[in-house]
Amino acid sequence: MRTVRVIDSHTEGEPTRLIVDGIPEPAGKTIQERVDAIKQNFEAIYRPLLLEPRAYEAMVGAWLGTSTVEDCIGDVVYFNPAGVLGMCGHGTIGVAATLAQLGKLTTGVYQFNTPVGVVGVKVIDSATVQIENVLSYRIANNIRVDVEGYGPVVGDVAYGGNHFFLVKDSPIPVRSDRMEELGAFTKGVMAAARAQGYPNVNHVEVFGAPEREDADSKNYVLCPGGEYDRSPCGTGTSAKLACLAADGKLAPGEVWTQESIIGTSFRAWYRQDGDRIRPTIEGRAYITAEGDLKFDDDDPLVEGIWH
Repeated sequence: MRTVRVIDSHTEGEPTRLIVDGIPEPAGKTIQERVDAIKQNFEAIYRPLLLEPRAYEAMVGAWLGTSTVEDCIGDVVYFNPAGVLGMCGHGTIGVAATLAQLGKLTTGVYQFNTPVGVVGVKVIDSATVQIENVLSYRIANNIRVDVEGYGPVVGDVAYGGNHFFLVKDSPIPVRSDRMEELGAFTKGVMAAARAQGYPNVNHVEVFGAPEREDADSKNYVLCPGGEYDRSPCGTGTSAKLACLAADGKLAPGEVWTQESIIGTSFRAWYRQDGDRIRPTIEGRAYITAEGDLKFDDDDPLVEGIWH
């Protein structure tokens, strides 16, 4: 019987599962070596933490360990059931808020080392966290992809810690009562974008008119593995800001409020850094559970249910 201690939180609706104990520390003197170690043991150790019957596929895992670089409070590696992520904005907010709610961080400024670079963290209070993300930028503008069942779709390809295809005009209204259709459409867009020259795209965003009075836009975000992001997506909002900045539609320091498909929101702004931007994302996270996950080798579902 193996036991893994975890703390769960949600960031504006999107869950994060922080590993506390019970997992061997990934070997490596750099975070990339640690990522490689996690990938080698992913199906046996990490993916089962996120799957039924112990979780559900929208869950994002976070491993936090001693930093391998100076001036950071830890190395953090994020993963979902489809594999290791480059960065995770909601997850970084969730980890920082969890540590704050446990009394391990006070209000102040910190840094985490992630697989794609150092991310700044500012703890405003026990729930509210700002992250200064890695450099973000638009890769391609007004790209046309032919989506099976929908025809030509135009969008931008951008990087915000992960690679996104951002649809310009969604043929499906971005509303919570159209979730099934949005899921099918964005899966088609992802397949088309990858097949037509952008194999690194692992998220798709579509946008519509906001329902919140304080929001500028409402989004639906398809994540790797096929689940949708309950939050407005931190790396996705970073990619959106990069496109807005490139089009001259958002000035440095100007606040953009991104509403999620479930009605939660992130506040976001950026500073210019050469020809790229450095986005800041602000959101709230709350601990939802603490517990021990049990793994019995005689359990036929010890590795979880991976659809």
